[in-house]
Amino acid sequence: MRKNSMKNTRINGEVQRTLAEIIRSEIKDPRIAPLTSVVSVEVAPDLKTCKAWISVYGDEEIQKSTLEGLKSAEGYIRRELARRVNLRNTPEIRFIVDQSIAYGVKMSKLIDEVNRKETGE
Repeated sequence: MRKNSMKNTRINGEVQRTLAEIIRSEIKDPRIAPLTSVVSVEVAPDLKTCKAWISVYGDEEIQKSTLEGLKSAEGYIRRELARRVNLRNTPEIRFIVDQSIAYGVKMSKLIDEVNRKETGE
């Protein structure tokens, strides 16, 4: 199966939707921030591994504790994923904190700051 095949794209979307639902509504770990979202998912073509990029609203300490909470709940998340999504293999999930949203906000603030200086406000 090619990396960008239609089947792999559908699997990525389904796994992303299901992971977001599990994290949002079923995990009761207090370490996981309430504003945690699954930004992107990349399932390997052999369905053995999965990288899940998550975005966490908050500072670095909140992101770190959310990542720890997700790693400790990985077995439960994987079991629920296997129950809900019919795949030949249930992938091993690796959570990665996605910094792109925070980076975009930072860049927007810098651009606004430069624009204010140019207009003389």
